[in-house]
Amino acid sequence: MADYKRLTLIDREEISRLLASGCSIRCIAKTLDRHPSTISREIKRYINDKRYYIASSLPQYRATYAQYRCNFFRHKIRKNRKLIMNRKLWRIVRYYLFRNWSPEQIAKRLVLLYPNDMTMHISHEAIYDYIYILPKGTLRKRIIKHLRRNHINRRKKNYAVGKSGSIQQYLSIEERPKEVADRIIPGHWEGDLMIGARNASALGTLVERTTRMTFLVKLPNQDARVVRKAFAEEFRLLPEGFKKTLTYDKGSEMAQHKLFTKDTNMAVYFAHPHSPWERGTNENTNSLIRQYYPKGTDFSKISLLKLKKVQNELNDRPRKTLGWHTPHEKFAELLH
Repeated sequence: MADYKRLTLIDREEISRLLASGCSIRCIAKTLDRHPSTISREIKRYINDKRYYIASSLPQYRATYAQYRCNFFRHKIRKNRKLIMNRKLWRIVRYYLFRNWSPEQIAKRLVLLYPNDMTMHISHEAIYDYIYILPKGTLRKRIIKHLRRNHINRRKKNYAVGKSGSIQQYLSIEERPKEVADRIIPGHWEGDLMIGARNASALGTLVERTTRMTFLVKLPNQDARVVRKAFAEEFRLLPEGFKKTLTYDKGSEMAQHKLFTKDTNMAVYFAHPHSPWERGTNENTNSLIRQYYPKGTDFSKISLLKLKKVQNELNDRPRKTLGWHTPHEKFAELLH
């Protein structure tokens, strides 16, 4: 049987024709390659709605009115939405939306904050639905700007393609210890460079694979020496147990990887060209950062203070993979 999809007007016309021919519900379901309960519910919904008896003057199923009924209820705004009825919940949801939390992060975090209060639980889909049925005014625009991808309509994810460069005497990701892939032991990092407007500025991103702790590194340019020193300085104050390896793509900015290893005692492993999934944690983190700094941002105009403020916000956002705890919380657990 094919995957479920909504009944169309053509399907409803076929149901109407087969019913008039005396076919059973199971016969109709087999003809349309649908489950019998789907056909049964469709007919009952129509027959039980007395408005359509009046409109058609006939008690039989009619495709055109069934389709009209479907369209009417599909686009009708529900008046009993939880965020309309529970204004306290809406105030909390709105507060976190303005802190750049995603609806899924908010929904899962509420379960942790209010474990025994079901009135304060809501699905992320319900939050999305409510946002997109808001009137097209200032509030809706403000909220959508705080979503990770501030599109008018929701879209499929689109992941970036990794870049490549000429790196000498490097360690391949295939040589990386197995413990890195398992994410059990902390101290293994992934890194990347986000390029600014006209390739004139850059932002370094470093993320720890176990806790998702993220560092944003301000860079005046993409020079390998500058990048090596800036990354090494970022790791300088970390305990030794949190500095084991760094997985990077084959960008030329990491050409001084051997000196970086000497400075930090961290082995550097390079992913295969055009294989962003090999640094999936970093790719996902870069996607979060793009919410603050979209493509075309001139990173040279962003102060270090503002950059670190964004870094703290990212590390204070709950993550699904962390059981809706934050990177700061998980990192602090390991430090104690």
